[in-house]
Order: sequence, then C-alpha cells, then structure tokens
Amino acid sequence: MVKTEFRFRPIGVVHSPFKTKEDIDPRRNLNPHGFSRIKAELEIFKPYARGLKDVDGFSHLIVLFAFHQSRQKKLLVKPPLEARWRGVFSTRSPHRPNPIGLTVVRLLGRRGNILAVSGADMLDGTPILDLKPYTRREIKRSVELGWLNRRRRSGRSGRVLSLPPASLRDPSLSKNPENRPSEARRTATD
Repeated sequence: MVKTEFRFRPIGVVHSPFKTKEDIDPRRNLNPHGFSRIKAELEIFKPYARGLKDVDGFSHLIVLFAFHQSRQKKLLVKPPLEARWRGVFSTRSPHRPNPIGLTVVRLLGRRGNILAVSGADMLDGTPILDLKPYTRREIKRSVELGWLNRRRRSGRSGRVLSLPPASLRDPSLSKNPENRPSEARRTATD
C-alpha cells in the first residue's frame, strides 16, 4: 500500500447560483442536459492567472474541485432517487474517501482571471483544484453506463428522467431571489 499523502491548494473558487446542496434538485443529475443552462463563474486566483493563457480557444473545460462540504467518507451510497446501495466508485457521490469532484463546463468567455461558464453543478464557494481542456481524447464513442443503463432498460426512465420545472432548470427563473445569479454575474456570463 502506498503511504503517500497529497496536499492540494485551491487555484480558484466557484461562484454559482447554488448556495446550498438543497438548491440542487437531484433530478438534474438524471438528465444529460440538467445543468447545461446553469451559469457560473470560475474565479482563478491571481497567482495562477497566467496559467489561463490560451484557454480561450477551448469550448469546454474539465474542472477538478473539492467537495468542500462533504464530511462523510463512504464506500456504499444511495444515489438520489435510487433505492439500492451502490459502490461509491460507481457513482458521483460527494461522500468519497478523497472528496474530489470532476465536471465538464462550457466556456462562455474570459475576463482576466474570471471564466464565465455554463453547465455548472458545483456549489457557490467550491474550491477549484485544477482546470484542463476538454479535448478529442475525452470523447468516447462506445460507453456503457453500468447500473444507470439497467435503470433505463427497466422502464423506470420515463418516471425518473422527467425534466424538472423550468424554475429548476434555469436559476434566473427561480422564484427564490437567493437562487438567482447576481446582476454582476449575469452580465458577465450573458
């Protein structure tokens, strides 16, 4: 067993309309486009801003981040809207031995050390550990989705994969002003 420990320092922080985990409707995770209209900003701290050189030419970025509010480390979890326990490594649960998350966002623009993105599924204040360009290497043609495929084949997809109401798909339509992006962020990302 390798006994090496790693320490990470955030390179930036996420500014998102999701202030708490309760702001994210779990049904969004069941739809491939569930977060596509969610706009956010990735603020890269000044000491790392030079590393953003040439990022503008990419349409999508891979964001590695810390699940900073996860306090549990579990090997078996119940995914949202799922009755069965699953191995944590077959899920996207934040309750992992190493609370590291990964997501792909669309790059909408750059203003200095601020990246405007869409497709954000991270909480406001999430520490960013790293950014990578989404390249052809990440595009896979033949993908098996394990137990998620079995869920779809079992006929549960019609009930479970239905789209949430518009107010959940786009936080700017939310009746709760706390869930709307600030005016400054909205203009930066529109």
